[in-house]
Amino acid sequence: MDSCHPTLRAVIQRNELPLFLTGFLATLSGVGLARFAYTALMPQMVLAGWFTGEQVAYLGAANLLGYLIGALAAAPLAERLGAVRVLQGCWIAVTLSFLGCSMAQPMAVFFVWRLVSGIAGATLMVLGPSVAMAATPLARRAALGPLMFSGIGVGALLSATLVPALAQQSLSAVWWGLALVCAATTWWGVRQARQLPAPVPMAVTPGPQVPSPPALVWSLPVVLVFLAYTTDGFGFVPHTVFWVDYLARELHLGAGYASTQWAMFGLGAVAGPLCAALCATRWGWWRTTTGAYALKAVAIGLPLVWAGFAGHAVSGFIVGALSPGMAAITSGYLMQLIGPARHKRMWGYATAAFALLQATAGYLMAYVYASTGSYRSLFALGCTALALGTLLVAFSRQKTVPAQS
Repeated sequence: MDSCHPTLRAVIQRNELPLFLTGFLATLSGVGLARFAYTALMPQMVLAGWFTGEQVAYLGAANLLGYLIGALAAAPLAERLGAVRVLQGCWIAVTLSFLGCSMAQPMAVFFVWRLVSGIAGATLMVLGPSVAMAATPLARRAALGPLMFSGIGVGALLSATLVPALAQQSLSAVWWGLALVCAATTWWGVRQARQLPAPVPMAVTPGPQVPSPPALVWSLPVVLVFLAYTTDGFGFVPHTVFWVDYLARELHLGAGYASTQWAMFGLGAVAGPLCAALCATRWGWWRTTTGAYALKAVAIGLPLVWAGFAGHAVSGFIVGALSPGMAAITSGYLMQLIGPARHKRMWGYATAAFALLQATAGYLMAYVYASTGSYRSLFALGCTALALGTLLVAFSRQKTVPAQS
C-alpha cells in the first residue's frame, strides 16, 4: 500500500502510452459507449416513436444480459483465439451494433443488436485492462490501472454531448455519430494493442509451491465482500440504465436537463477510479470499501428526498464516481484478504456474479417499471441493496491478512 502513493503522482510516460490507451479505449468503447450511450438515448427513442417506455427499459436490460455472457466468455475466448484478436473483433462488433441500431426496426432485431453490444462490451471491459495491466511493470500498476478505467467516464461524457447535439438532426444521426466514434476507437485501440510488450513475468518464490487450502480462500470475510459486490451489481442499475429517462420523461425536465445530469455522471466516472486509489492509500482498503458502499447507498436514494438540480447533480456525480471506482476498491480489498496469487480467479468469480445480479436487476426493474409506470421505486431498491452491501463489508474486517508478495 505504501508504494501506491508516489506512483499515483507520476505522469504517463511515452513508452507507456500503448499500455494506458489499450485499457482506456477498451473501457471507453466497452462500457462508456456500448452501454452508457444507450442510457442517454432512451428518452429520445420514446419521443421519436421507435419504442414505448416499457420497451426501451427491456432493451436496456438486453445489454446487461449480454454483459453477463461476455464476462463469462472473455477469458476462454482469449485463451483460444488470442487476446488482441478478440479485442479487435469486439471493437468491430460494438461499431456494427451502433450501425444496426440506426434505423427503426422490430424490437426483436433491436434486442439482438443490444445483446451483441453487451457481449462485446463486457469482453472489452474484462480483457482490455487485464492485458494492459499484465504487460505493465509492477511498480507502475497503481498509477496506470485506475486511469484505464476513466475511459468509462469519458464515454459517458461523449454520449452526454453527442446525443443531444445529433438528436436535433435525427435519431439515426445519433447512432451513426456514435458508430463513427467507435470506428475511430477501434482503429486506434487495435494499433495500441498490437504494440503491447510481453506480459511481465510473475515473481516465483524459491522452493516447492504448495497450493493453499480452499478454506483459506473462501473465508468468511471473503464471502462477505463477494456478496457485497453483487449488491453493487444490483443497486447501481437505476442510475446506469434508467437515470436519463427518469429525469427527462417521468419528471418532465426535458432532454437538455437530463443530458446535463448525465454529463455529471460522466465527470464522476472519470474522477472515480483515481480518487478510489488515493482513498485506499490514505485510509486502507477496509475503511475505504465500507465508506464507498455507504456513500453509494445514500447517493442512489438521494433523488427520492432531494429533487432539485443540485440533488440530482450530487447523486449522479457520486454514483458515477463509484461505478468504475467500486470495482477498483473491491478488487483491491479482495487482494488484501486473499493475496495476489489467488486474486485473479476470485476476481473472475466476483465479476461473473456481479454481471448475473446486474442482468437480474435489469429485467426485474424493467418489469417493476412496466407494472407501476414509475422509476421511483427502483431507486429505493438500489439504495436498499447498497445498504445491505455496506453491512456485509463492515463485518468483513479481519485482524490478520495474508502477506503481500
